[in-house]
Amino acid sequence: MIVEIEKLTKIYEAKVRVVAVDGIDLQLHEGEIFGLLGPNGAGKTTTISIATTRTLPTSGTVRIAGVDVVKRPAQARRLIGVVPQFNTLDRSLTVYENIYFHCRYFGFGHAQARTRALALLEQFLLSERRDVYPAQLSGGLAQRVQIARSIAHRPRVLFLDEPSAGLDPQSRMAMWEAVEGLRKEGITVLLTTHYMEEANSLSDRLAIIDYGKVLALGRPDELKQRYGAETVFDVKLRSHEGADAIAAELKTRAGVASAETTPEGLRVIAVASDGLLPDLVKAAAPLGLRDLKIIEPSLETVFLRLTGRDLRE
Repeated sequence: MIVEIEKLTKIYEAKVRVVAVDGIDLQLHEGEIFGLLGPNGAGKTTTISIATTRTLPTSGTVRIAGVDVVKRPAQARRLIGVVPQFNTLDRSLTVYENIYFHCRYFGFGHAQARTRALALLEQFLLSERRDVYPAQLSGGLAQRVQIARSIAHRPRVLFLDEPSAGLDPQSRMAMWEAVEGLRKEGITVLLTTHYMEEANSLSDRLAIIDYGKVLALGRPDELKQRYGAETVFDVKLRSHEGADAIAAELKTRAGVASAETTPEGLRVIAVASDGLLPDLVKAAAPLGLRDLKIIEPSLETVFLRLTGRDLRE
């Protein structure tokens, strides 16, 4: 295993004690793209921060290619590349110089660093922008430069923290292509995301994480088969009076896995949804039906099944 995370825990002791990471165990195979899927505040970024030596754990271990990141942080850093949530490109350097000087920092000679920088500019379709400064780049282009820079020293593992946050759809697709291209180089990728489509499209395997715990682990198709073979009906109501009674009645129906009230109305999870929709509309109509969303089996339904709440809540 190229990445081994064992019983990882991070507790912040302040006025309010916060358990950001709660005994996580993960193992990554060499060359795979592994996703950490969860909402904001789930513990994804803290896990990445510990694995990349930026934060010390309260307990537990992280090993990169057998190197303990706490005991030997300098050696671990040579094995990893990191793209954080925010743009960290040096604004006083051109695109080419950002990559070139990253190579020099990791011990490359001038000629070797120049060759590597030019090759990466071509690989990430950035050659025409080699002399442009970061402030002149779009968000998508800047993210591609960050990925190119992060793998310039040929790390064995790349950590991407919310890589498509803030990107428009076109830039997000280009970023996905760039990440997919890393497979050819044999780089193991661990990415955090709260975008279900991103996790589903990129991840060979993924872990669903919430409140610092791993709730499920496996290939996207496995997780959908194991947990997500249900349809979710989210109902928004003008009045909540009588919603409990509707939920109780729906629970008795064949094919309904659960029916609960929510702050906005009702949420019904059904294994078999045939004939349920008209009955649900009829039952909700007296309470003022404002909206109804149907979520077909997906990673979102997996998450809802495991946590009872939406990824965006």
